[in-house]
Formats: sequence, C-alpha cells, structure tokens
Amino acid sequence: MLFKRGDPRRECFERMAEQVFSSVYGTALRLTRDREEASDLSQEAIVRAYEAFDRFDGRNFKAWMLRILTNLYINKYRRRVREGTSGSLDDEAAQEPVALASEAPDRQVFDEMLGSEVEEALAKVPDVFRMAVMLSDLEGLTYDEIAEATDVPVGTVRSRIARGRALLRKELESFAKEQGYLKP
Repeated sequence: MLFKRGDPRRECFERMAEQVFSSVYGTALRLTRDREEASDLSQEAIVRAYEAFDRFDGRNFKAWMLRILTNLYINKYRRRVREGTSGSLDDEAAQEPVALASEAPDRQVFDEMLGSEVEEALAKVPDVFRMAVMLSDLEGLTYDEIAEATDVPVGTVRSRIARGRALLRKELESFAKEQGYLKP
C-alpha cells in the first residue's frame, strides 16, 4: 500500500526505516560480501517493507525488516542455484570500478567495525550459521527476534548460533594466539 505525502503512516515508515537502515545494509553486506549487491538487496528490502507496511504488526520494526531482507537473500540464493550463474561479457564490461574495493568508504567502515581477520573468518562460516551469529552478536537481536526474522524455531536459532560461534572460534584461534589472546 502506497501512502501519499503528508500521510502520518508514510512519515512513520520513513522515520523507522532511517533508524534501521545501517543495520539492514550492514547485514546485507555481510550476507552478500559485495557492496553493490548489498545496496540492491537492502533497497529492495526497504521497497518491499514499504509496500507491506500496512501488514506490519507494530512490534519490532528492525526484526521485521531483517526478516524481509533475509527472505529476499534466501530467495535470490535459491534462484541462483536453480538457474546457475549466467551473464554476458557486456554486463561485466558495463561495471567500471571507481576505486579499489579496499578503498570504498563502506568497506573501510566495515573493516574498522570488525577487523579484517574477523571479517574473513565470518565469511568462511556457512550462511545459516553466519546469519544467526550476525543477527545475534552484531545486530543485537534476541533469540525470539532471530527466530521470527529467519522463520525457524528458537531452538534452531540457539543451535545455529552455538555452531556458528564454534566455527568462528576455530577460524580465529591462530589469530588469537598470534595476538596474545590465547597462550600457544
């Protein structure tokens, strides 16, 4: 449902969307590991949320937005698996990078937030576990909110977070020893 200018529901949506957009984009960036895809995914999630705002139950906008984002990501992933990767050389030539990926402002902020070692370790964790850990540890959602956002039971959320953290711990063990956090 589209709201006209001046409609309090539109203003309410815009205000709430602005408050959670950095979390939506950050989650999209961690899921896709590509800033253009993350931008497209987060913008599509905002559009879908706007169109469905009349169905929002008013409880937790951030969790609702992250569920929309998560569903979009899963649907796109499934579509890619079904269709395989296809693209033309023309599409690839159309993309002209403005700067090195490591110099992109959002990439620098992301690296500072997590540290490159943690980011690399997180990227190695399988999607379902990574998503649960990100929503819990980076976005601060409760287990119930994560269950709602990912449409799985709370017990599954707990299991995924535990397994995701264990995989992260394993990936980061040598780094922690090098930095003196763990004894060799």
